[in-house]
Amino acid sequence: MFETIRSDLYRIEVPLPNNPLRSLNSYVVTGGERALVVDTGMNQPECRAALETGLGAIGVDLTRTDFLITHFHADHLGLVATLAASDARVYFNEPEAVWTRKFKTADFISGMLERARVCGFPDNRLEEGLKQHPGIKYGPLRYPEFAVLHDGDIIEVGAYRFTCIQTPGHSPGHLCLYEPDKKILLSGDHVLGDITPNISGMLDDQDMLGAYLQSLDKVYELDVALVLPGHRRVFSDLKGRIHELREHHQIREAEVMTLLKTGVNTAYEMATRMSWDFVAESWDHFPLMQQWFAVGEAAAHLRHLVAKGAACRTMRDGICIYTVA
Repeated sequence: MFETIRSDLYRIEVPLPNNPLRSLNSYVVTGGERALVVDTGMNQPECRAALETGLGAIGVDLTRTDFLITHFHADHLGLVATLAASDARVYFNEPEAVWTRKFKTADFISGMLERARVCGFPDNRLEEGLKQHPGIKYGPLRYPEFAVLHDGDIIEVGAYRFTCIQTPGHSPGHLCLYEPDKKILLSGDHVLGDITPNISGMLDDQDMLGAYLQSLDKVYELDVALVLPGHRRVFSDLKGRIHELREHHQIREAEVMTLLKTGVNTAYEMATRMSWDFVAESWDHFPLMQQWFAVGEAAAHLRHLVAKGAACRTMRDGICIYTVA
């Protein structure tokens, strides 16, 4: 139902039905005039039931509760408009507060389709991929008025004084929360203990992997005794996990370069040839959404190689083609 992490700090495990992530960690901070809930789960009945049950068991009054969303993905943002009272403050990062105003509009959706097409995603699967996308299916019914946070802003709740740390990469404006006195980092999806955060190159033309690696540097030197991630287990060795994540992306980069040299030159083709932890007989047996996210990650690595000068990118018949520089 809920786990006590520290005095006035709790974790509620929110199930994510039929999702490989399995669950979301929603964190609750109490002790002040108003409670704070960090991340909510998807806009699904199972998520809402688990979160409301956990909040009730902790004794949280939703009419006296504010929310902080680490980033725009539906598994973190989906329920906030449903749960937040009319006077609640919903804290959110500035880049994505601007971005979500466009989300689900016709122009935005057509843009998502076009970016996937440019990556080489087959035309006959694009519409179905969009229909299955969790951001479309399980996002909030509406977007609340956000209280915008910036890098270095402070959020105080009871005995906790969190510093906001902007860590773009997994998403354009992702926020972590750091409590220096208690040496606690709420890491969202920036640093996960058991899985590697997905870095997508299908959002825009930025080098999101480069941004992610810089954001790992940004939190590396923090004095942290406990990491509270958005998914899976709580852990303590932040520096060790960052080393593992960096090594993972170095191995990925070498794999992508090897495939580039053999003539694999679109993000979609690259994804079909890369090695993945997801267990399936072949690429054709991957669920469509797993293919979508894999293509995004392949695109992120290819764009990072272009940014480093190791690869070149050109357009051919509306498809982005990569070659070794």
